[in-house]
Amino acid sequence: MPALDVIDRNILRLLRLDARMSNAKLAAEIGLSPSACLRRIKIMEKSGVIRGYTALIDTGNADEMIAVIINITLERQTEDYLDRLEAAVRRHPEIRECFLMTGGSDYLLRVEVANAGEFERIHKEILSTLPGVLRIHSSFSIRNVLATRTRGRR
Repeated sequence: MPALDVIDRNILRLLRLDARMSNAKLAAEIGLSPSACLRRIKIMEKSGVIRGYTALIDTGNADEMIAVIINITLERQTEDYLDRLEAAVRRHPEIRECFLMTGGSDYLLRVEVANAGEFERIHKEILSTLPGVLRIHSSFSIRNVLATRTRGRR
């Protein structure tokens, strides 16, 4: 992986805000020629710094959805316990993200719900049945600051 300089970091910052920004606009924002900008992007793609591009899908009620961050602590931190929990999590599309963590909990999960009743169902039917879980701690989000930045909120 090549060392990233300030120009590369600026390119990545702008692509995170708008990955569909034209190369000409991106180059102008950075202060490069379009060919130099594109060359840097291709190098970052080839080296794996940029692993891909994605679309953020608006389900029509995205502003009404509540992100719930869930910290999971396992009874044990053995390979068997980790593997069983990860296999179980993969079976539930309601769980949008799952991170193996350091620190106070073993896993951090993210789900999105429309209301507390929907979370109660997920808690009863999914979270409380995950294998090897000692503790579940859930926090409800107020607002995703980064997701709303392009809508004029600061």
